[in-house]
Amino acid sequence: MNCIIIDDDEFIIKIIEEFVRKTDTLNLVRSMTSAIEAINLLGSGEKIDLIFLDIEMPEMSGLEFLSSLTVYPQIIIISNKDKYAINAFDFDVTDYLVKPLTYSRFSKAIGKALSRKKIKEQTAVGSEQTIVDNNIFIKQGTSLLKIKFSEILWIEAMENYIVINTFNQKYTVHFTMRAIEQKLPPKHFLRVHRSFIVNINEVHSIEEKTINIVTKNSEINTVPIGKVYRNNLLKKINLMTRE
Repeated sequence: MNCIIIDDDEFIIKIIEEFVRKTDTLNLVRSMTSAIEAINLLGSGEKIDLIFLDIEMPEMSGLEFLSSLTVYPQIIIISNKDKYAINAFDFDVTDYLVKPLTYSRFSKAIGKALSRKKIKEQTAVGSEQTIVDNNIFIKQGTSLLKIKFSEILWIEAMENYIVINTFNQKYTVHFTMRAIEQKLPPKHFLRVHRSFIVNINEVHSIEEKTINIVTKNSEINTVPIGKVYRNNLLKKINLMTRE
């Protein structure tokens, strides 16, 4: 896995670099002290599979860095404090390591990353999901069932599965939230919580911490809004404000 290190502490960078050198499954592309530098690297098209990311950094914090990305590799957080863990996992990070670092704990995190990578590859090969124009095909038994994007209300994560909620039915598919998010048209779908993606066209109203979606039988369903996703949601909707 190609990886990069983002941390403003040179001492921590050297420790992680040494851990990476000990790990045959990792290839260090670059170490950097600025999240802005990392954004430029990712924008260049460099293939990165994994990022070791510090939270507390000047100019741009680790959480601000994650908020700025629409598609990102696997993330392993490196932090002095565990208080950011809840917000970090809103971004579906692979693991969260608290300093001081040990190689045994580092190795366990890499094991999680490799498992995620393997599941993603197996899912792709197994054709669990196929996208064609404005449709999504999901595997149901021995058949492939077509669902139009316009029929999807919201998608919810359940461990190693996702539940696709449509106007008429729910479908459970062995797929990850990150994988489905990358395949949905971003113009119409938005991640609003680490466990929820909504069809913006079907949002009826927005409260402080929830979104209300109304189904055809007038039933109101609420979807939570993750704190780190709220600003992006407000930017996405056509919000009318006073000049």
